Amino acid sequence: MSYGRMDELTNKNPIADPKRRDFLKLTATSVGVVGVCAAAWPFINSMNPAADVMAVASIEVDISKLEPGQSLTTMWRGKPIFIRHRTPEEIKAAHDTPLSTLPDKQTDQDRFGKNPEWLVVIGICTHLGCVPTERKNMAPAEGGWLCACHGSRYDTSGRIIEGPAPRNLDIPNYEFLNNNTVLKIG
Repeated sequence: MSYGRMDELTNKNPIADPKRRDFLKLTATSVGVVGVCAAAWPFINSMNPAADVMAVASIEVDISKLEPGQSLTTMWRGKPIFIRHRTPEEIKAAHDTPLSTLPDKQTDQDRFGKNPEWLVVIGICTHLGCVPTERKNMAPAEGGWLCACHGSRYDTSGRIIEGPAPRNLDIPNYEFLNNNTVLKIG
């Protein structure tokens, strides 16, 4: 009796072929990974911000009608934003303020070097979150904002001059979209 023919069939058995086995493992793993990703996608996508949140993520403000010395307050993400078209005198007063007198030492150029005639700050006092009021009809060196709650005073660059506030008024991310007429905040 010869078992040669049977041995040939056993060796040629397609199920026992190592290349085929590797291909089947790779295919099954790939299908499994794709299935897990397809099942996980709705959960991952639900973590993206909703459309109403994205709508207020940034705003555009027309500042073309603001003359030097005029201010505008707008709301962004529930916070007041102070926008001021500064006069040359206000810019000079901010530049001339000695840093040694400031609790939070930051030059006017560091704050508004891109375009010094425009001041854009978040109008929330850095002490306890009150909204400062603008000090109008003052000399440029005395202008700025006053937080009536605890007496923090900010200059025409939004820097803390005196009072309990620990730091200057915050500056939001902003950019000018065209020739200083439309400001995009956020």
